[in-house]
Amino acid sequence: MTNIFSFLLLVGFIVIQRLFELRIAKSNEKWMKQRGAVEFGEKHYRYMVMMHLFFFLFLSCEKVFRNQGLSPFWGILIILFLVAQLFRIWAITSLGRFWNTKIIVLRNASVIRKGPYCFIKHPNYFVVAVELAVVPLMFNAFLTAGLFTLLNIIMLMIRIPEEEKALKELTEYEGSFKDCNRFLPNIVKKV
Repeated sequence: MTNIFSFLLLVGFIVIQRLFELRIAKSNEKWMKQRGAVEFGEKHYRYMVMMHLFFFLFLSCEKVFRNQGLSPFWGILIILFLVAQLFRIWAITSLGRFWNTKIIVLRNASVIRKGPYCFIKHPNYFVVAVELAVVPLMFNAFLTAGLFTLLNIIMLMIRIPEEEKALKELTEYEGSFKDCNRFLPNIVKKV
């Protein structure tokens, strides 16, 4: 019973969090578009949303039909999940009104290089990648972890270039992030 309760509690938390994030994103979208922001990547966005919805469906099905119990490493995995959530909050608050689930760019807006954006270009995508692996692994849902990690890689191979192209076109993104990697901090600084 504890296993099912833990699963429902965690998935419920993530769903509520996502709904709250969507409210923030919608408010930010309205604010940015009122100032002339342009949206990019509309074609792939619906597939990204579907991927995230199917993640919860596949995870739930794997949990119900395979019920492998909690991972023996659940303690470490929950800590990774919680650290990722703090990292997500840091990324969202660092971008403020410019954070969104869609690619929306305001021409000539100042590029934000604070918070986790001082270290990597795409901290929110990093957090999602961690979640898509860690959450299923917590419940030994290996099929879901593998499948959605692969689908996320494919999605990010489309989304990140589209986002970076839009930012380069309308802002000083390229110059601002020339010394920064997409996901891993640039530990060795060039002299």
